[in-house]
Amino acid sequence: MPHDGLTLLAATGRATGLLPYALAFILLAIGLYAIIAKKNVIKIIVGLLIVGYAVNLFLVLLGYRNAPDGAVAAAPILTAGTPTDELLAHTVDPLPQALILTSIVIGLGIVALVVSLAIRLHEKYGTFDITAIRKLRG
Repeated sequence: MPHDGLTLLAATGRATGLLPYALAFILLAIGLYAIIAKKNVIKIIVGLLIVGYAVNLFLVLLGYRNAPDGAVAAAPILTAGTPTDELLAHTVDPLPQALILTSIVIGLGIVALVVSLAIRLHEKYGTFDITAIRKLRG
């Protein structure tokens, strides 16, 4: 009997199907809304962070897979005597994990840059409101 994602999540503690992807998309939409609709620089920065988290979550979801026997896949650690086919069938994909680590480091640098720009804007204009800053420029 097929289950939807929420029923399976409640029954087994694991989310399968499209539910995690939908949640990542909702997170992305919330971040984009904050970037586009908000006028406060700090809220725009938080929107950038949320978008970054949504992309990282999506990459984690792309790398996840179940083992053929239905068990949860293990970490991709190669041990002596383990056949390559069995290792590939029972482990998660390590490439998205490496991409996420790189994304976290790049995101940290971007956040530091944007926060420093926001601080300079506040020092110069005395506000974080984008509309007030646009009106002050001459």
